[in-house]
Amino acid sequence: MLTAGWRGVKLWTLPLVASALTAGGIARLAGQEDLAAQVWATGTVVIFAVLVVDIGIGLHRKEFGLDLIAALAMGGALVFGEYLAGIVVALMFTGGQFLENFAHSRASREMTALLGRMPNSAARYECGGLRDVALSAIVPGDRILVRRGELVPVDGIVSGTGAVLDESALTGEALPVRRRSGQAVMSGSTNAGDAFDLQATSAAADSTYAGVIRLVEAAQQTKSPMVRLAARFGLGFLALTLAIAGLAWASTGDASRALAVIVVATPCPLILAVPVAIVSGISRCAKKGILVKDGGALEALAAARTVLLDKTGTITDGRARLIEMKIRADLEPLEVLRLAASLDQSSPHVVAQALVAAARERGLVLNVPADVREAPGSGLTGRVGAQRIVVGGWAFTRAKIKDSDFSREIEAWIQREGTVAVAVAIDDVLAGAILLADQIRPEAGSVLRHLREAGVTRIVLVTGDRADLAAGVGAFVGVDEVISDMKPEDKAIAVRAETARNRPVVMIGDGVNDAPALAAADVGIAMGARGAAASSEAADVVILVDRLDRLVNALHIARRSRKIALQSVYVGMGLSMAGMIAAAFGYLTPVEGALFQEAIDVAVILNALRALGPSISLNMMPRLTNEELVRLEAEHVALVDVVDDIRLTADRLRGLSMKEAKEELDRLNRELRERLLPHEKQDEQVYARLRRRSAAPDALAGMSRTHMEIQRQVHNLNVVCKAFDREAPTEAQLHDVVRLLHGLEAIMRLHFAQEEEIYRSLEAE
Repeated sequence: MLTAGWRGVKLWTLPLVASALTAGGIARLAGQEDLAAQVWATGTVVIFAVLVVDIGIGLHRKEFGLDLIAALAMGGALVFGEYLAGIVVALMFTGGQFLENFAHSRASREMTALLGRMPNSAARYECGGLRDVALSAIVPGDRILVRRGELVPVDGIVSGTGAVLDESALTGEALPVRRRSGQAVMSGSTNAGDAFDLQATSAAADSTYAGVIRLVEAAQQTKSPMVRLAARFGLGFLALTLAIAGLAWASTGDASRALAVIVVATPCPLILAVPVAIVSGISRCAKKGILVKDGGALEALAAARTVLLDKTGTITDGRARLIEMKIRADLEPLEVLRLAASLDQSSPHVVAQALVAAARERGLVLNVPADVREAPGSGLTGRVGAQRIVVGGWAFTRAKIKDSDFSREIEAWIQREGTVAVAVAIDDVLAGAILLADQIRPEAGSVLRHLREAGVTRIVLVTGDRADLAAGVGAFVGVDEVISDMKPEDKAIAVRAETARNRPVVMIGDGVNDAPALAAADVGIAMGARGAAASSEAADVVILVDRLDRLVNALHIARRSRKIALQSVYVGMGLSMAGMIAAAFGYLTPVEGALFQEAIDVAVILNALRALGPSISLNMMPRLTNEELVRLEAEHVALVDVVDDIRLTADRLRGLSMKEAKEELDRLNRELRERLLPHEKQDEQVYARLRRRSAAPDALAGMSRTHMEIQRQVHNLNVVCKAFDREAPTEAQLHDVVRLLHGLEAIMRLHFAQEEEIYRSLEAE
């Protein structure tokens, strides 16, 4: 209460001293010299008293600041009768505090905005109606109504109709996102669409947004090591100031020179620029969806030399995705997927939900299943429409079908490392199998390259997975070492071993098993968008958006903030030293010295605020807006069924009659020409725009060459189809067509992955 009241008193110091300076100036112009001196002296005394109280509060907290120099300057001005100099120093001091507070609040705007958004209540369904209850009363399982414009109060799952959410405050993503029924929603998101029902999965205190709030509060209360070092360094600067002032007075006998030296040294850029630059960096990270708990974490990140990464959920996406299907030749693959996903809607199992997500990505309309029975962890049976469907693991499904050549073919086909197979039977006959796998993030390769370019000398992959799976991922992304088969405590031991070798060490992870390692690292970074609460609590930095490339953003922001802070200190201190020497030789009066130091303070604070914005070099690079990135990635998702169809058609051709094979090829040819080629032409226009903005006009020439190859392959398929109009295809011709289709599919998958990596690396700041 005392601190809050004291802050209220200090708010009036700047207008008070400004009024005193103005009133004294008017009196002096009117020839009232004594009145002017009294007004200036009174104003100086008031500010001097406030400053003495401030110094006492700081000493009580065991905090030493360079405000003592300002107190000496004002006290000296009063003692030697330099009342104009005293009031100017008082104005300079209060003005400097105002500038620092303004800069600090401007820099921390994104963080403080989070604190003001937390709701106090929620509308809960009770006894057939709605009742507003305190947020603390919400428990997992409660059904809540989230109205348009309201903040999602707790983590939960969308129930009933879908939801349109603005997650920009948490993730930095500008565009609203859609969440379907059954999909998870983070607390802290804003309902940007119609009202929807939410089934709570956590209490308010355990929700994502509550955790973010706790992290923000901790970040605002913590001083970085650089700030504390600056305060300690101030002792030496104080001694130097007094030595120069004493030497000037002793050698000339002119007390005003000593006063001028002290005035020029007040207040020091050392304690203004550093906190503003560091908080600006933290604020800029928050704007990008990266929550940094304290300035110390930002400084350690700026100096990072070793990075350890978890695999699942960090290097990889952490979710199973459909990678391939093998379906009986007489069935339509997408229809089999639709039937399987319709039944899997009834299961909360992660594989079942992955299959549902794959179907929805392909625009399939799912039916409501009936008579569903689930063997937990094994599979489901039920009816979709008039058909009896079985979906599950191979052992579960095989027990419900007859043995056949196709079933033996499927049993051999699903034996792949790092994949999960889902077998599907329709009316007790095997329809085929679907392979799912956790895929490497599209931006993973470029992230590791950027880390090395930024000065990271060693990158280690640490994972609990088997050595063969981990080695494959490590070889793909290009790490220096792979450590596999690790328990949570093993990861912490690995972090400590790397710390002894080359500090600072950064650890990135997302699961509960990563929490000990995150806590042991110099900087622990948690992938918090879908990660465990334990890892977010243990980490120093939390990435709130599900994007690994935010790690590179955080590293660049940290290094730039630290560079700007040091730049401001060196330049400001250099100018202050120059001014002190000039004052010692009599070239600056106390009043002129005060004005000179005020100009330095303004300059270093404005320079420190540059950490809020992107660097000029980034602005000169070609960039994609967030809207363009989302649109381009959505187009790839919309075309995933076309790429699937290339492989499926190739696999089915040999089991079809010549007439059926020709019809299949004609259908695929039309699909490629009507859907795929127009997309590639639009991408080429995107390349052209990027080249025009770039200093390297041929930067994407290799990607354009791939477009040409895709167009050539589709043209070859078209030629083959026209040839088949004249005569039925032979076995040799079908063999060549199958080879062509497999090659085209491989090119398309690689090309899409390359484009997604390039587009993400070019996302605008």
